[in-house]
Amino acid sequence: MQRSIPPFRADHVGSLLRPREVKVARAKRDKGETDTGELKAIEDEAIRRLIKKQEEIGLSGITDGECRRSWWHYDFLGALDGVQMVPVEHGIRFAGVETKAEAPRVVGKIGFTDHPFIEHFKFLKANTKKTPKMTIPGPSMLHYRGGRKMINMGVYPQMEEFYADLGAAYNKAVKAFYAAGCRYLQLDDISFAYLCDPEQRKMLKERGDDPEKQPAIYAGMVQEALKDKPKDLVISMHLCRGNFRSTFVASGGYEPIADTLFNAMPVDAYFMEWDTERSGGFEPLRFLPKGKTVVLGLVTSKTGTLERKADLLHRIEEAQKYAALDQLCLSPQCGFASTEEGNMLAEDEQWKKLSLIVEISKEVWG
Repeated sequence: MQRSIPPFRADHVGSLLRPREVKVARAKRDKGETDTGELKAIEDEAIRRLIKKQEEIGLSGITDGECRRSWWHYDFLGALDGVQMVPVEHGIRFAGVETKAEAPRVVGKIGFTDHPFIEHFKFLKANTKKTPKMTIPGPSMLHYRGGRKMINMGVYPQMEEFYADLGAAYNKAVKAFYAAGCRYLQLDDISFAYLCDPEQRKMLKERGDDPEKQPAIYAGMVQEALKDKPKDLVISMHLCRGNFRSTFVASGGYEPIADTLFNAMPVDAYFMEWDTERSGGFEPLRFLPKGKTVVLGLVTSKTGTLERKADLLHRIEEAQKYAALDQLCLSPQCGFASTEEGNMLAEDEQWKKLSLIVEISKEVWG
């Protein structure tokens, strides 16, 4: 049976390849050859076209493609009170490639006021008759990348204060999006998938964090963020192992965090990466409680090769060994452009993949 509320049987994570005119306009803005007003007008028109295309192929959850962002996470985090984007020695290192060398640094007390993403959502909502979906990074992402060294010791001498303020700021964010009309909000909190990778756990330990304790700490911030959540607000969480120019960072199945993820996290649905063997098997789905939904990320956003329908149907059957079909949906494993650079595929290949997901959802769920 199809779903009338999100997540939908055919859904997607959020980001879409940036149209060429947006990339050109952003490059001109960075060089001082155009102003932010001209850039916004170009982004507005591009987003309207992206919305129309999503609706035309049959998607019910509509995003702005994260078209106004440079990063899937830093644009949001950098606009929180008390946070600034600063240059760093190295970018985020993926498999064979590195991002731009910038990161958020906590320089004051963290809060949420007058955030530009609220207006971004209002524009999306005003331009679709379907369900507008907003995507923001989960609270752990302000800590996971940089750790203690990116948090001013004078502002937060104790990490407990940092975690408490960050959870409270996210609680204000959730309420602000709801007040703006948002009923489908996604937290992209990939740290939980990274915590399944032995190398990532080693990295955390070497910098002074305890990989055994971090899942509970991060879950606590999400719990605070969603305290008193309105009943008609659907919260999804997206997990992946890195997605920059079709590369990745982490590997490992969900087994180490599955129980915490499904039973301690007060969210309604999970977008989970399962497009390659790096994500392990479906066994962790046995922890999924009734009343929650997992969106199977079986279609890769990293390449333009279109999946075979028979293969996807078989994998959905495999997942049903551990979770009821009614608790499952289908999507790509991640967005198509977690950063403005985008993955290594063409726009028409992106839309063919999303169309295939819609087609399969009708076949599987009616």
